[in-house]
Order: sequence, then structure tokens, then C-alpha cells
Amino acid sequence: MTTTRTDATPATPATARPAPTGERADLLASLAQRRFFLRFTVQNLDDEQAGRRTTVSELTLAGLVKHVAVMEHQWLDFVLVGASAFDGGMAARQDEFHGGFRLLPGETLAGVLDRFDEVARRTERIVAEVADLDDAHPLPAAPWFEPGASWSVRQVLLHLIAETAHHCGHADILREALDGARTMG
Repeated sequence: MTTTRTDATPATPATARPAPTGERADLLASLAQRRFFLRFTVQNLDDEQAGRRTTVSELTLAGLVKHVAVMEHQWLDFVLVGASAFDGGMAARQDEFHGGFRLLPGETLAGVLDRFDEVARRTERIVAEVADLDDAHPLPAAPWFEPGASWSVRQVLLHLIAETAHHCGHADILREALDGARTMG
């Protein structure tokens, strides 16, 4: 059994589990592929380019990477502790986006990518350690969730795959507007 620290990161078990196989491996590989596409989209950019708005949207390439990392971290907190991972509601989550989809003074693309990779490693550890992909928690009350619905670990992973792919499409548009590079087509 794995113990949980107060930061909702699982402690290292006495004996490490073997690498995931089967469905767990497939879900993690699919998520990793989407993360790769997002990372690929920001390759060879400097901080100014990664932080530049290239459309009428507030989105920036670095901001999308930050958002995906925050979202993934919070959803894995949900896997560990349930709906309390979302205490404070969406306003609190928006604050976690560090001022929106942009780099703040002192932040760098390299730092954002390091955090992105750290969150990915955490996700892989948690998915390897969770007892069952069918383990579920009730979702927090929100207009976009069906009242009383619960999500399993599997549903959280599918959601993360879809959301990351969704943001890869945004990133591709932003990158093409920035310098003409097309990473998804």
C-alpha cells in the first residue's frame, strides 16, 4: 500500500511496482505522445517567442504548456484525494495558471518545460501505483459535470489525453502564426 504525503504526491513504496503494462501502459503511452507533440511545438523557441501572443486570444505557447501541467497535476490530485483537489473552484485554478496562459516575469520556457516533465513523471508514478483503474471519486459540483457523476482513474486519463490533444491543436495554430512552423500537419 502506498502512503500519501500532504502535497498529494505518493511516497515511494518499500518495493517499487514494475512498469505498467496492458491498459495502463497504453493510456500512459497515449498521454505521453500528446505531451511529446506539445513539447515538439515549442522546440527551438526563446522565451520571448514562447511568451508572445500571436492571435487575438490570450493564449501563448508557454502558457499552454503551463496550463496542461497545472491541469494534469490537479487531475492526478483528484485521483488521489477526490473532489477536494478542486477546493476553491475554478477561480483558484485560474490563479494556479500563474496569471493566465503566459510567462510571468522571471519565468522561462525551460522552467515551464521542466515543470511539465516533472508532472508527467508524477502521473506515471501514480498510475503505476493506483490499485485499480476503476477506482473512482465523485466529481466536484460544476456546470460542466453531470450532478452526482463520478470519474474513475481511467476516465481521468482519457480526459487528460483529450485535453492535451486539444491544446496541441491550439499550440500548432499559435506556432504557425508565430513563425510559419507547422507541427501537426
